[in-house]
Amino acid sequence: MSLEAESPLHSSSSSDDFLMYLNAELDLEASESSPQDEEVDNAQISVVEEPRSKRPKLDPDGTVEIEKPTNLASINENTGSSSEVQDEGICPPHPGFFKGLCMRCGQLEEDDGSGLAFGYIHKDLRLGSREIDRLRGADLKKLLREKKLVLILDLDHTLLNSTSLADVSDEEQYLLRQAESSQSIFFSHKWLNNTSFSNNLTFLLVTFLDDAKKSLLKLDHLHTLTKLRPFVHDFLKEANTMFEMYIYTMAERSYAVEIAKHLDPENVYFNSKVISQADSTIKYQKGLDVVLGADNLVVILDDTKFVWKRHLENLIWMEKYHFFASSCRLFGVGSKSLSQLKQDERDSDGALANILGVLKRAHQMFFDPELGTDLECRDVRQVLKTIKQEILQGCVIVFSRLYSSTSQPEEEGIWKMAEELGAICIKEVDDSVTHIVSSDAGTQKSRWALKNNKFLVNPYWIHAAVFLWRRQPEGNFPVRNSQEKP
Repeated sequence: MSLEAESPLHSSSSSDDFLMYLNAELDLEASESSPQDEEVDNAQISVVEEPRSKRPKLDPDGTVEIEKPTNLASINENTGSSSEVQDEGICPPHPGFFKGLCMRCGQLEEDDGSGLAFGYIHKDLRLGSREIDRLRGADLKKLLREKKLVLILDLDHTLLNSTSLADVSDEEQYLLRQAESSQSIFFSHKWLNNTSFSNNLTFLLVTFLDDAKKSLLKLDHLHTLTKLRPFVHDFLKEANTMFEMYIYTMAERSYAVEIAKHLDPENVYFNSKVISQADSTIKYQKGLDVVLGADNLVVILDDTKFVWKRHLENLIWMEKYHFFASSCRLFGVGSKSLSQLKQDERDSDGALANILGVLKRAHQMFFDPELGTDLECRDVRQVLKTIKQEILQGCVIVFSRLYSSTSQPEEEGIWKMAEELGAICIKEVDDSVTHIVSSDAGTQKSRWALKNNKFLVNPYWIHAAVFLWRRQPEGNFPVRNSQEKP
């Protein structure tokens, strides 16, 4: 029996638990007969001692104990002769390797590049493709029983924004003082109990300081100041009821693990499921090949699109969170950062609160009982596509002077965005047109829109719909005449 039922990879709180699970499963597997043993034709088998495959005993302390096999039974053929059969070639294909030894039979790993490293589970673990597929199948059944999907979460600019301490500008120095004070002025309960504060005031003070401590993190050993995106803790708490969650970042592992501790101090959400740059199989790309979850259950939240070229249908593209000035400089944002403005997104209707609503709807649609009982054939990618196409459904759009006259409009990014949102895009105006999208109110098509009482909006109207997953009020996206002074 190969690792059946429920994989521990998502339920264990450490790599030690995973190794204990493998040992238990491999012990059970070794006690069962091979199907080939039951199909020996024209032979009388006299079992002296049940064979047992040699395999590594996987220990959390990093040592590997090889359990040697006993000799096979004597096999009495029709000729009456007997011989000892050596324990060779027990398990091709090998399910996986730990510290270079097959987890089932103990054979040394061949240096042929086969298998896939799962270093975020354990630095010395490699799994074969057949075992990966089997684990994904078992995981799919487990999640569907629990009515859960898989959620992959990026860190930087999606759940938070970080900056080097050296890059904190003069006008952001107040953040360092705030971060330090939130740690040093976080009063002990003993001190609070000795004051004359009322119980309600004490509670409010503790809550305020606790929120400040959780939101702004000065990580001296990483030389980093990190600001968590508003609503992130509530987001994770609610998403955890619907999704099995992973972190997947292009940052280094030391940073990812440290941030995960602050996002999930009780180790409830992610456990060992923190994937970093070194775990990716293609440089500068993220992939679901290192995620032990079926692709048809996976939803991805990330502010960077190009790193998910192979899985764009799974992606919910997030608006970047630019809290620090260094972030705005890095991405060429012309406006001041939130920290410079001393503002922030709101918990109630910020990016994470808004996307949580989308995730709830996708989860509800996927598990809709009216669609039947065969959950395994459902695909969350189709659910996301359906939701997205409702956003601008009924809108007929003409673009005015947003791209070169020599280019193919259908190949332009903004044209494709609008179509993905359910809009119909055409090249010339007619009575069916509902919107003209332009950066200049003085173009012929823009003037036509004003004359015929059609919506005239700037391109950010479409971008806002992409990030917020709902149609935005057209009046919030006015178009100026290029001859007018801003």
